[in-house]
Amino acid sequence: MEANRTLVASVLKRDGYVVGFADDGRSALERAARDQPDLILMDVMMPDINGFDACLTLKQNPATRFIPVVLVTALHDSENRIRGFDAGADDFISKPFNAHELRARARSLIRIKRYTDDLDTAETVIVSLALTIEARDRYTDGHCQRLAGYASSVGRYVGLSDQDIEALARGGFLHDIGKVGIPDAILLKPDRLTREEYAVMQQHAVIGDRLCGELRSLRRVRPIVRHHHERLDGSGYPDGLRGDRIPLLAQITAIVDVFDALTTTRPYKQAMSAERAFEELADEAARGLHRRDLIDAFVQGGLEGRLARHDIARSRFRS
Repeated sequence: MEANRTLVASVLKRDGYVVGFADDGRSALERAARDQPDLILMDVMMPDINGFDACLTLKQNPATRFIPVVLVTALHDSENRIRGFDAGADDFISKPFNAHELRARARSLIRIKRYTDDLDTAETVIVSLALTIEARDRYTDGHCQRLAGYASSVGRYVGLSDQDIEALARGGFLHDIGKVGIPDAILLKPDRLTREEYAVMQQHAVIGDRLCGELRSLRRVRPIVRHHHERLDGSGYPDGLRGDRIPLLAQITAIVDVFDALTTTRPYKQAMSAERAFEELADEAARGLHRRDLIDAFVQGGLEGRLARHDIARSRFRS
């Protein structure tokens, strides 16, 4: 093993890479989480935790899942390669090494990692912008975080997939990102909006959709951003969608958005209790604005304590 590590280091250092080592699977996981390397070369046969299990652990951890992992092995049978790909390995290198192949694969995977990092940076900027918009209005401070928590909790309660739950969390943070294009005179107006002002405010859903449309990583979030003000009877905006034409994740976000608006103080009203807000939501469902089963799930989850007010979703903003 030491000879292989020395060979790998000499090949990669020649191209200017900084190379570090771990002595076993457990320390490799610890070092990857701490140092966030651009590439991990991992021997399949390691002490403590083998390469397959270590790779699977890395790919299941949101903090390390986008680090490319190359499994190094003398095993050439297809069964072990399939096992490696099932664990999330990005590539294989067979022993003994071919130096030119090692350098080429390292360059390719690190280049892909750079693209991923650039996308993550762009999305982080958008999220930061969304939080900055929220911070402009003291009455909506914490609104994005609460919606991320409420919506993802409802998603878990009704048994949605992990991808949908993560999209709900992101959608909670980004649903009002389009307000960046709304004038302060309207956005921060302390009184109720006029009909003309309200028409301008409605455009934030369209503006937000356009902003998110530039990032593939937000493709599951875009329907939330555009459609979280739609209503089942077609009275919502911006597209007047009806019934099942409204995406499910947008419907969930719409419900928790209404709940948070009802239970927080605004310039023109006092906050309701959660119990009173649940009653109001049930009334909106009876009037055909929301799906009753989603309202019931939200209410039941709240009554069971699963939708605590500060149940903030922990989500890494990535695809």
